[in-house]
Amino acid sequence: MTRRFKPTARTTRRTLLAAFLLAGAASAPGGPARGEEGAIFVDRTAAAGVDFVHLTGATGERYFPEIMGAGAGLVDYDGDGDLDLYLVQGGSLAGADEAPPSDRLYRNDLTLRADGSRQLRFTDVTAESGIRATGYGMGVATGDYDRDGHPDLYLTNYGPNQLWRNRGDGTFEDVTAATGSDDHRWSVPAVFFDYDGDRWLDLFVGNYAAFRPAIHKRCVSPAGLADYCSPASYEPEGDRLLHNDGGRRFTEATLSAGLGGARGYALGAIPADFDGDGRLDLYVANDGVPNNLWHNLGPDAGGRVRFEDLALLAGCAVNERGEPEASMGVDAGDYDADGDLDLFMTHLKKETNTLYAGDGQGGFDDRSRASGLGLASWQATGFGVAWIDYDNDGWLDLLAVNGAVTTIEELVQRGDPHPFHQPNQLFRNLGPDATGQVRFEDVTERAGTAFATSLVSRGAAFGDLDQDGDVDVVVTNNGGPAQILINAAGQDRPWLGLRLVDGASDVPGAWVGVKRRDAATLWRLVRMAGSYASANDPRLTVGLGDRPQVTAIVVHWPDGLRETFPPTPLRTYATLKRGTGKPLEAPP
Repeated sequence: MTRRFKPTARTTRRTLLAAFLLAGAASAPGGPARGEEGAIFVDRTAAAGVDFVHLTGATGERYFPEIMGAGAGLVDYDGDGDLDLYLVQGGSLAGADEAPPSDRLYRNDLTLRADGSRQLRFTDVTAESGIRATGYGMGVATGDYDRDGHPDLYLTNYGPNQLWRNRGDGTFEDVTAATGSDDHRWSVPAVFFDYDGDRWLDLFVGNYAAFRPAIHKRCVSPAGLADYCSPASYEPEGDRLLHNDGGRRFTEATLSAGLGGARGYALGAIPADFDGDGRLDLYVANDGVPNNLWHNLGPDAGGRVRFEDLALLAGCAVNERGEPEASMGVDAGDYDADGDLDLFMTHLKKETNTLYAGDGQGGFDDRSRASGLGLASWQATGFGVAWIDYDNDGWLDLLAVNGAVTTIEELVQRGDPHPFHQPNQLFRNLGPDATGQVRFEDVTERAGTAFATSLVSRGAAFGDLDQDGDVDVVVTNNGGPAQILINAAGQDRPWLGLRLVDGASDVPGAWVGVKRRDAATLWRLVRMAGSYASANDPRLTVGLGDRPQVTAIVVHWPDGLRETFPPTPLRTYATLKRGTGKPLEAPP
């Protein structure tokens, strides 16, 4: 008989990890986990020294927030050139903990061995960093809001959020109250982006449901057992837009910018210039109601930037059947290599995930079925997701992590103590077929043992952890261990590494074209936000496939400046600084 494991705040993380693994990260359908030889991703969690386990605080009451967390962040907080790791923790909703669990910050102590191999190792530096994040955590966003060259952290919670300013000496200070950036509601996604082109990062906070334990509703599964409710059981909360006033404070801009009427159970958000007009728009993925595409109209007569929700007109509010879906994670990228942005979002089981192909002018077409991605996701409830070129062949592939939000009856019947787990999925971009339609194949079976293990995955943060030129992933699991999955497939192909900065600060929303001789230009978006409640590597890792002859690099900066830069060396990371390239005229 399977024993039910109930973690407490007092239990050590190492004991939690051992107990969880013994209690049963279940094998996916099809048999036991395979060996790592020839795998696309290799699990390096234990070897890297990460022993984090997420705590839900579940008591059996099925409080709604328990099943929704939490995310992760990749950020070079100490400026040494490699990615450090921030992991968001849960807690308890049943009452105050004597010793509440905290989020954790891990420093990346990557070393190169004499033979050229890499030793990835993380050190827990939470205590010395000064970060005390003991709220019931949901997500993390990264961005240098004060432009001092040190990336800061914004934490979303079920309850008060926090803004931690990076002092640049390895420590952080809580500046939430001083900057006016708090939100006491249930927040999940947060996004730093420069929506008004003044080169200061503004802040969007997406809020979810108006749940409180005092109004907790009891829902049941088809078998009559206690289960988690849908968001429709509670009123949606409104989102929030904050304007950055020169790095000192944030000013409320929700109403003045036109977002005041938005109440949509926000779970995902990503900024980008979806129509090519030189201004950053914002796409918001909502759970069970139509999504928002906030089109940036630019400043009005009074100089205030306004937004208009064009999602319905643009074709990306609901699916091709006209139905809203339970959108969780979201990402934007040019999967079909036509030079414009496309959208992908994860959904509830039996809805399918959705691919919206962009037309470069702000319009979208649902290609979920035609691409092969729709049917493949029919049985999955997806959360974290990203377009990544895992094999560096020049085509963006797709990785999605999964985990149910209501009990899976088959697992209940087996006596499973956490009956929500589902295997994650990896899809390879095959490029266009004979009809010109870009299609994908499910390569999960080749992805590695971590993909043959079924957990309740939520957050996924993407970036090059070991500095070898391909994209790795950190996966967080609800009520389970974090996973460090290292890409073993892409490092041998030619690649270009780029960091886009204004001054010394990374620039989310920059749109970068890598021009090649006798080959299509590869367009990539700098996106630190996206996925689900997580923050990504601000750098671009651009796989060049069998056409590595780069002739120029074009950058469209979020403030409207367009520049071209000469090619940078292959197989290394180079920094492109705003204002140092050759200016290009923007199209009329």
